[in-house]
Amino acid sequence: MNVFSLMKDRVVEVIQSAVEDGALPSGLKTDAVTAEAPRDAAHGDVSTNAALVLAKQAGMKPRGIAEILASRLLNVDEVDAAEVAGPGFINLRLGASVWHGVVKEVLKTGIAFGDNAAGQQEPINVEYVSANPTGPLHVGHARGAVFGDVLAALLSKSGYAVTKEYYINDAGSQVDSLARALHLRYLVALGKKSDNDFAAAAEAGDVEYAGGYLKDAAVKLVDADGDKWADAHEDEWMEPVRTFAIKAMMQMIREDLAALGIGQDLETSERSLVESGRIETAISDLERQGLVYTGVLEPPKGKKPDDWEARPQLLFKSTEFGDDIDRPFKKSDGTWTYFASDVAYHRDKFDRGFSQMIDVWGADHGGYVKRMQAAVKALSNGEGALDIKLCQLVKIFDKGEPVRMSKRSGTFVTLRDLIDAVGKDVVRFIMLTRRNDAPLDFDYAKATEKSRENPVFYVQYAHARINSVFRHAAEAFKDLDLTDPGLTHADLSLCSDDAELAIMRTVSAWPRIVESAAQAHEPHRLAFYLNDLAAELHALWNRGNENAELRFLLPDEPGRSRARLALVRSVALVIASGLHVFGVQPVEEMR
Repeated sequence: MNVFSLMKDRVVEVIQSAVEDGALPSGLKTDAVTAEAPRDAAHGDVSTNAALVLAKQAGMKPRGIAEILASRLLNVDEVDAAEVAGPGFINLRLGASVWHGVVKEVLKTGIAFGDNAAGQQEPINVEYVSANPTGPLHVGHARGAVFGDVLAALLSKSGYAVTKEYYINDAGSQVDSLARALHLRYLVALGKKSDNDFAAAAEAGDVEYAGGYLKDAAVKLVDADGDKWADAHEDEWMEPVRTFAIKAMMQMIREDLAALGIGQDLETSERSLVESGRIETAISDLERQGLVYTGVLEPPKGKKPDDWEARPQLLFKSTEFGDDIDRPFKKSDGTWTYFASDVAYHRDKFDRGFSQMIDVWGADHGGYVKRMQAAVKALSNGEGALDIKLCQLVKIFDKGEPVRMSKRSGTFVTLRDLIDAVGKDVVRFIMLTRRNDAPLDFDYAKATEKSRENPVFYVQYAHARINSVFRHAAEAFKDLDLTDPGLTHADLSLCSDDAELAIMRTVSAWPRIVESAAQAHEPHRLAFYLNDLAAELHALWNRGNENAELRFLLPDEPGRSRARLALVRSVALVIASGLHVFGVQPVEEMR
């Protein structure tokens, strides 16, 4: 039950009745009519822009239309008051029965409360993580992984047919560098080279990947192939060692993601796109549209002219789609650029039936956004849409001090380090406590302390407190049916305190939060909402400790106690619904 959708329907019904009565002219379009929460809660429960939307169509002043609609809205069952404000907004105050109905709806539907069909099962592809298969995932990948996974769950809750995808960048020079590093580690494992030899090669820049994780992969390569590649020429061992390295790295990445509770539906290989000729196919399509040409680019900003190689390149006319400059498809050595591979990849997504695509990238890819959106628009003849969500950096601290690098990676703090330190649920929740485009400081100490400063604890504690109430209620009211179906028969009119009604209103906002967060692709809105809901529950709990009239359990008043139990149970279910989207297990009891 989405109160705002319900009230929009009621407003449209009133408009239609006014048209039928001749109070408003016929032919009015109501698609742009909204019913939203006012910015200031003091103005009411719901505000509608109906009069402003209809004014031009009707040839009438907005306030005149607002007066007509407000008088009629007073006859709607759910409405207690209707007031015209400003240039023609209508603010509505709803009756308590509306909020009571929502609480009962939550008790009936459980964590499915907030599910909606806004997506109408439209296919949507969410690609996230997609880290180069050259080592373990780091904390920056953790943020994108959680963001993408929760966004996918949020879209599913809003009725989209979601496919979660990982793009394996296994065709570039970086995997050749990985293979060379693994081969040298392999020689060390065979005893043909020493650790000092490897360290010297790394120091000289001959080895790009020097993390300790390659030692395990080298041992596995020895187990698999013995000394087969010890004396072989690079032309012989490059392909099999590269394939082995990618497989080993992807297995490590999958294990790290599984530890975070993440698993994608599909993996797509860049190498497969290259070898199948799909890059040529995609670029040929753009050539037929007149969007590819051979030309010379201007020197990039910030570079001196003598640093710039003015040479003819195969270019995409991305400026025709809002990009700053046209973009090259080929490098100076004749190989495809990453952009060319990505164009083919997104064309492949579109061909698989995804006109809606979301990519989750690191903030360092910000300059790449316009060209990819331009390419998708061109390749799909305007039918495809690509939303790119950039995740800013995560800085790791412990008691305010920066955390040192991981021994496993050699250069950065790994995702597994983070999970081992605080647990997957804490990582998943805290990664959503800031907008994806805002930097995030993650402090081990704060993430594990039991205080309001720890957002995970604060929300989980609210859920645990409610469970504690029910454990005591089971002892105090043995004859009452305190199951969710039983609580739907509670007399919620006995919850008449302003704080109780305020919580009901907050609970009622959950479906709208889900729908709007899915529409905006902003899962952090759920974390903000859960924190607010938990704060209201804790405040009511504290008031109950100070004022006996507000205690949840009153032994001499089973009816009022049952009503309050129904209320707080609805809070617990909404918290559980939000945590389910987050992939976080609700805590039943704090220890």
